[in-house]
Amino acid sequence: MPALVELPFVPDNHDSRIRYYELLLHRDRLDDLPRYALPEGYRFCMYRPGDRDAWIAIEQSAKELTGHAQGLEVWARYFGWNESELPARMVFIENEAGEKVATATAYFDIYGRDQSGAGWLHWVAVRRDAQRKGLARPLIAYTLRLIRELGSTHAKIPTQTTTWVACKLYLDFGFTPIPQNAVNSRDGWRIMRALTDHPALQAFDPAAPEEILTGEEDQA
Repeated sequence: MPALVELPFVPDNHDSRIRYYELLLHRDRLDDLPRYALPEGYRFCMYRPGDRDAWIAIEQSAKELTGHAQGLEVWARYFGWNESELPARMVFIENEAGEKVATATAYFDIYGRDQSGAGWLHWVAVRRDAQRKGLARPLIAYTLRLIRELGSTHAKIPTQTTTWVACKLYLDFGFTPIPQNAVNSRDGWRIMRALTDHPALQAFDPAAPEEILTGEEDQA
């Protein structure tokens, strides 16, 4: 689906040249999720003790993290205090060589603010050299089913405008902006409308190019 604006560059799937807004989506039902098969040569596996550095490497390759040191900080904040639950919650995709190339986690709001009982889809990432190989949709579908198996009937996903391709995928899965976030991050959703023209975002007027870009277009 074509974008509604022309930019002076083709946006990357994780692009810091796009203005940053926090986005929060939800899906009320998880009983009618689409199914996607992994491409040949790939398989799902769950977290095993010692997989922390593999997780950091994937997230860093996907530009979710700036380096290993930041990865250690994020791991400690999200998972370090709760590693005993990760074998049931953290998903990986491995290639034929047994290398972990993608990950997502069926989790919850780590800050304890969300009391709705929703499962939270966290830290979805595909290693750079494994992108555009048909892994993202199977990974998201698999992890959402895991959220349902863990007892949640609905789900939420935190994301941001800089990872606009991932946000479009979530919209494709039937997620929509949480009403309060649609107000608080209205300009972020206007950016998403301009970049994707997604049917779920027709209520937002598309942002103009100068509202989308940070002014640092020379930086990839």
